[in-house]
Amino acid sequence: MRRNAVLSVLTLLTIPAVSRAQAGAAAGCAADNAGLKLPPGFCAGIFADTLRGARHLVVAPNGDVILSLQGRGGGLMVLRDDNKSGHADVIKKYASGFTSSEVALFDGHLYTEQGPTNGQGEHPVAIVRYPYKPGDLAPSGPPDTIVSGLPGTPGHFTRNFVIASDGSMYVNVGSPTNSCQEKDRVSKAPGKNPCPELDTRAGIWKFDARKKGQTEQTGVHFAKGIRNAVGITISPLDNRLWATQHGRDQLGGQGGDWNFDDKYNSNNPAEELLQVNQGDDFGWPYCYYSVEAGKLVLAPEYGGDGKKVEQCAQKKEPVAVFPAHWAPNALMFYTGSAFPARYKNGAFIAFHGSWNRTGEPQAGFNVVFQPLNGEKPSGAYEIFASGFAPNLGNGRGAGVGGHRPTGLAQGPDGSLYVTDDAGGRIYKIVYTGK
Repeated sequence: MRRNAVLSVLTLLTIPAVSRAQAGAAAGCAADNAGLKLPPGFCAGIFADTLRGARHLVVAPNGDVILSLQGRGGGLMVLRDDNKSGHADVIKKYASGFTSSEVALFDGHLYTEQGPTNGQGEHPVAIVRYPYKPGDLAPSGPPDTIVSGLPGTPGHFTRNFVIASDGSMYVNVGSPTNSCQEKDRVSKAPGKNPCPELDTRAGIWKFDARKKGQTEQTGVHFAKGIRNAVGITISPLDNRLWATQHGRDQLGGQGGDWNFDDKYNSNNPAEELLQVNQGDDFGWPYCYYSVEAGKLVLAPEYGGDGKKVEQCAQKKEPVAVFPAHWAPNALMFYTGSAFPARYKNGAFIAFHGSWNRTGEPQAGFNVVFQPLNGEKPSGAYEIFASGFAPNLGNGRGAGVGGHRPTGLAQGPDGSLYVTDDAGGRIYKIVYTGK
């Protein structure tokens, strides 16, 4: 180790506790970490609050936070910390008139989805881009439509996407149903075989982020068998696509679906972290990941009993799995240097929390860190941030005063932003040393 590196380590070790507290206060951290429980050395503050429906976000090079909204009239907002207090003191509506669950910056443009303002009927979704330069608080021109006519409601209608450095844009098109049954969510209704949804939904499509006027039909059907990949990102190591899968519901309990009991339904299927290549098939609706079996097994709608594998042996397995029904809503690789080195290139996942763990306490409502060595786990997942939902029994509402982790973004200073669409809060998490 070089002398200056040694001196830096010794300096950090000898910083008095009061200095660390002062560093946290200067970064906008709250004395109680805004109610969050974090690993030693980390602290959190409230960057902004009461932005109900806050979904995903991106941080511009100048530090502006650009937020997508499904509440407050939808659209996009720009938030700026002008006085460097760790809190937004400038909050401006950037665009409105549509719901949005995604936002990205690429090649001098701000990209977002334009979704339905209500969930009734059939509403197609478009992906548009605005001309953008850091510091803009309003569009400097009308948006270009990059992709139009994407399937929207009914069902999972958010069209989360990520743009790779070469301009490849990968878009999640979630399923309209739980498990492609002949009658959706009806106890013991058989599954459609083959499932027609797989032609237009329950997968990822690839487009050119620089090209206007595309449709799903002109895009590339990149991967299938993914019920809903709300968390989607690009690996910083090799530019390959990664995603998370929202697992299915109703394997048992509440009416005795498929003869599985409440406990089995509460613990299955596992939520999944996926590495996605062109042509991959991850098995939905025919398969789900059984916690007990430790692999993909045949779904009961297609003759499964929790043990049969059959065609699922040919489907692609996940890289890592997590407890059932936690609902992974965001996926981010950490590339900064502000956090300890062990976090570098590992995955942070924001879990939205459960609503259907029959007979068991609701769970999730946290941010998890999954250590990775390339494309393999290098250890078990760790709860990085918890304490969002004090009233877990309330499920989706997260109870009075509750919050639900939704989006993740890394700031230019290496900090971690976490959004919450239940209370409308944006947390900023920083590392000040142990």
